[in-house]
Amino acid sequence: MTRVPLTPPAHLPRTLGALRTAEPGSAAPKSVKVEIRDNLLAALRGGRDPWPGILGFESTVLPQLERALLAGHDVVLLGERGQGKTRLLRALVGLLDEWTPVIAGSELGEHPLAPITPASLRRAAELGDDLPVAWRHRDERYTEKLATPDTAVADLIGDVDPVKVAEGRSLGDPETIHYGLVPRAHRGIVAINELPDLAERIQVALLNVMEERDIQVRGYTLRLPLDVVLVASANPEDYTNRGRIITPLKDRFGAEVRTHYPLELADELAVMNQEAELVAAVPAFLLEVVARFTRSLRESSAVDQSSGVSARFSVAAAETVAAAALRRAAIAGESRPTARPIDLESVPDVLRGKLEFASGEEGREAETLTHLLRRATADAARARLRGLDLNPLAEAVAQSPVRTGERVPAPEVVAALPRTPVLTEVARRLDAAGTEDPGPMAAAAELALEYLYLTRKLAKDESDDETVRYG
Repeated sequence: MTRVPLTPPAHLPRTLGALRTAEPGSAAPKSVKVEIRDNLLAALRGGRDPWPGILGFESTVLPQLERALLAGHDVVLLGERGQGKTRLLRALVGLLDEWTPVIAGSELGEHPLAPITPASLRRAAELGDDLPVAWRHRDERYTEKLATPDTAVADLIGDVDPVKVAEGRSLGDPETIHYGLVPRAHRGIVAINELPDLAERIQVALLNVMEERDIQVRGYTLRLPLDVVLVASANPEDYTNRGRIITPLKDRFGAEVRTHYPLELADELAVMNQEAELVAAVPAFLLEVVARFTRSLRESSAVDQSSGVSARFSVAAAETVAAAALRRAAIAGESRPTARPIDLESVPDVLRGKLEFASGEEGREAETLTHLLRRATADAARARLRGLDLNPLAEAVAQSPVRTGERVPAPEVVAALPRTPVLTEVARRLDAAGTEDPGPMAAAAELALEYLYLTRKLAKDESDDETVRYG
């Protein structure tokens, strides 16, 4: 990822007079919504992807979100956990101008041509064209708040600052106000995660921000024409039951966009490849097993689907398989760890706590996960080895069993394999051919043997010494 420069380019104007000269005819700045609309349209016309890193939403969520932004709407994203809502909200930053001018030292980052606070209005009147200008990067114009029950109106909107009162200002002076998160996001984007968890009385404080675009602090007669885009995320279950967005606030959102889990297996794999940090080599067919396993969980009646099965589950599962391979390689003395199907067995035990099971499934969780993982393994093997006759391999292994498992290094697995032409084709289809490293070949052979076991063409015996015998 490209690092954001800490200082703005030297050629940018540093005073209001220089800014007027550099941008003649700009009587007033663009609003944030117009800025987002212009940059989104420029990206669409130029064939550029406005949503880098967002996968699986190309034909569903993103067109809806783009229409909402072009219409200038505030947006709430509805979706179960782990569907990429927060990542999508953060991607909005890329639709802002890279640098924008602000009054140097202003508390709310006001545009030099449009001050809104009493202090900035006074400075602008006194200094005129000598008003100092600073530049704010787009990343500084995105503010995110996780809605928690202890959030107060003062956190979001503001409150009287007792320190400023103690300095001698009167309580009626607007400059005694300490501004909250929303005013400080002036000319930027405010994102509230899990909005229904915000107490209803706190949600009321946002009504003026979203409709009149101003704020009210205690009894002050204070109108600040805020320029903000308010976006939020919510879980549909919470949205309707446990927590809720109050009706007046919900009415002020111009658009509600539903997110979803990856619809295609390829999208699930793309998310894993993008997000997982693997500490060992994991063959593509094992990642496919993990993706199929996650999708089976989302379709299983044993899992509470209202809670969802997060995309983080498949990412964590892939990382767990890689970690299991690294541990096994250390124990077995392998210098180049490569994940094998035996490493998949660690996934149910490690990640069981990330799932919510349906009522009545108590005590059957491990059985359910093991069954679905085996089915995912068989489906992945069937897809990869479709049309390949594995009977010669089954017959050869029946005559000369193959030993594998936690304590058996890859070279021993490869050495024990029968010399049959079908194994050469298995290696080719599973991308294990053309390498001197025995790890990929051992992984490919294990998948073929496990598939023969799952289709009842081979027996499988597990020993107490963490070894497995196919025969």
